[in-house]
Formats: sequence, C-alpha cells, structure tokens
Amino acid sequence: MSTEDDVLTNEAVPRTHATLTVRIVKSFEFRTEKHLILHNINCETTTVGQLKDIAKEAIKTQPGWKAYHNVHLDTLKVYTKAHGAKTTNLIINLDHDEWILDDDSKLLADVGFENETEVSFFNRELFEAFKKHPETKW
Repeated sequence: MSTEDDVLTNEAVPRTHATLTVRIVKSFEFRTEKHLILHNINCETTTVGQLKDIAKEAIKTQPGWKAYHNVHLDTLKVYTKAHGAKTTNLIINLDHDEWILDDDSKLLADVGFENETEVSFFNRELFEAFKKHPETKW
C-alpha cells in the first residue's frame, strides 16, 4: 500500500504544472548566480526558447534582479533533476555537454523536464572560456 509520503516530488506534480529552478549565472569565476523559481510551467507545451523568454522577462520585471539586467543570457543547460545526482560545482554542471539545450523549438518535456528540474541559464561564450580554465576567484 502506497502513501503520500512514498510519492517522489517530481512525480507528485504533473509536468503540466511543474516548478522549475533556473540558476541565472552572472559570473562563473566569482560564482555569481541567483535562483529564479518558476511555478506552474507546462513542460508539455513550453519550449526551450519560451523558457528563456520567461526567465528574461522575470529578470526585467521582478524586484531584486537589477544587477542581472545587463547580462547576456543565451544558453540553458540542465543542472539536475529531482532526486538526481548533483555536481560539485555550485552554479553549473561542467560535465554532460549533451545537457546543453541548443534547440529552442524543443518542448521541455521532450528534453526530460519534470517537476523540480534545475537548469542553469548563462552566456555560452563565457561558459566555454570558463570550461577551458575553470578557476574561481574571490
């Protein structure tokens, strides 16, 4: 017999009402990022490109994001899924280049999004430079 406590959080909420965490990365070297929590995202109808637009609009219109207004954000990469292994890097998963979402027309559900998926949103050029020399500064 199953109880509510046995249901995993990614399965408790349907993909049509997912809560997603978007890590908005300003600087890889200084580990400057801020979490944007998006509720009620329909992963079955929302595309990768639309998720980028939703995040950009939130940065422009929600309080507390002024320091991120001039950041050029162009790339999404899956950080982790609910109950999945996490990377040791606190802002982006440096492994798994296949987790970079290059096709803006893909539906989130088709690229594996579900409730409590975490994704990093960043500048691709800065990311590639950081991968070559992954040194952090304080």
